[in-house]
Amino acid sequence: MPMTRRLTLAIVLTTLAALVLAGLGTVVLAQTAARRDIEADLRRQATELVTGFEEVADQARPDRPVALVRTIERVLDLDGFAVMTFGPRAGTRDTPPEGLTVDDLEPSRLAEGEVISGHRGSLVFAAAPTPPTERGFAAAVLTQDAGRGTRPAVGWLLVGSAIALGIATVVAVVLGRRLTRPVREASAATERIAAGNLSVRLAEPRPDQHDELADLARSINAMATELERSRGLEQQFLLSVSHDLRTPLTSIRGYAEAIADGATKDPQWAAGVILVEARRLERLVRDLLDLGRLQTRSFSLDVRPLALGEVAVDAVEALQPHAERAGVVLGIETVPVSVLGDRDRVAQIVTNLVENAVRYARRHVWVTVFTDGTTGAVQVDDDGPGIAPADLPHVFERLYVARHEPVRKESGAGLGLAIVHELATAMGGSVAAAAAPGGGARLTVRLPRTTPLPPPSATVVPGGRPDPTPPQ
Repeated sequence: MPMTRRLTLAIVLTTLAALVLAGLGTVVLAQTAARRDIEADLRRQATELVTGFEEVADQARPDRPVALVRTIERVLDLDGFAVMTFGPRAGTRDTPPEGLTVDDLEPSRLAEGEVISGHRGSLVFAAAPTPPTERGFAAAVLTQDAGRGTRPAVGWLLVGSAIALGIATVVAVVLGRRLTRPVREASAATERIAAGNLSVRLAEPRPDQHDELADLARSINAMATELERSRGLEQQFLLSVSHDLRTPLTSIRGYAEAIADGATKDPQWAAGVILVEARRLERLVRDLLDLGRLQTRSFSLDVRPLALGEVAVDAVEALQPHAERAGVVLGIETVPVSVLGDRDRVAQIVTNLVENAVRYARRHVWVTVFTDGTTGAVQVDDDGPGIAPADLPHVFERLYVARHEPVRKESGAGLGLAIVHELATAMGGSVAAAAAPGGGARLTVRLPRTTPLPPPSATVVPGGRPDPTPPQ
């Protein structure tokens, strides 16, 4: 059953149940109040009638009051009025008014002079006795149907309920369609997204609209936007990896063929080129495997206290030849700080950060190791083209490649910073990207610190810091 029909049926049934309960309650309360008022009125009237009978009997037929009451009954011939006679022992041969029995009138209590009243269903009655004589006594019995006064109200209640039910049906249909239309649109949009059409978007809700349907529409649009962006990054990644694989393979194949054909004058030099390109391929494949293992958490960490500055200095010194070949001045400044981490993985983090900076730098790369009291940090600044503000939140994402192409392009696949992010997160740290104060990019990795700092004593590896701005 469609949601619109279920919603309409639920609203109509709820309205019907409310009307039935309210109507029944109203009718019951009205009839109860009406019976109570009628009963009091009939008791009063029956008492007044008997009092009048006594006054007339005292003047006209004091010896035969019952006969006089009978005569008055015939003369009055009132609807709902009857006289019943009872013998000395409260027995009677008279038939009570329709709807009552003799037991309802409680003759024994009438014989004692009590006024009897009550109801049987919707029929309300009251009986008042005359003073008893040797021959017995008479009782004036008054009856009235309490439902007669409430029947018009019940009729109008039914008419009003029918109108209300009709209005509820119309409102339920309109409301059901209005509420389910966004759900149907959302369902259709998600089906199209699942089929591969990532450009699908729902109508954007108003800024002041914050109900569940509006939140659903925003969530679907955000999901589609992120999926579309991820697809673009994946395509960009595949193109980049394909280029990085094809370039060294082309060189390897070309020089291998030249060696095989004897077309090269310096086979040793050609073999060296092949070796360099093979190492590039090895590095790319290793990065791909590392990223895959990191994301599936299928690797182990030997986390223990380590001197962050020492690890950073070793990594920077190992990369000095690489920086010199690229024409970049590489320097480092450290302070003693102990952090929790895996030494090899921390070295890998510093290596990836520095290699990324060298790839984009024009002349200088500066590495700073510092602490903010709770963490130890490695900060790498370069004087390259920098990172666009829109790209800053995505620098460490998998498959990310910056909009600015590097001048020296050893690997454009964007894997190094993704590996940095995964490793830092696994060791309880964090990463951040910002613009360097002197231009270029500033990438920072923070790891949890273990012990209080010893007295400050900075270590500087010559390289010429281009910007004296303190770390952030």
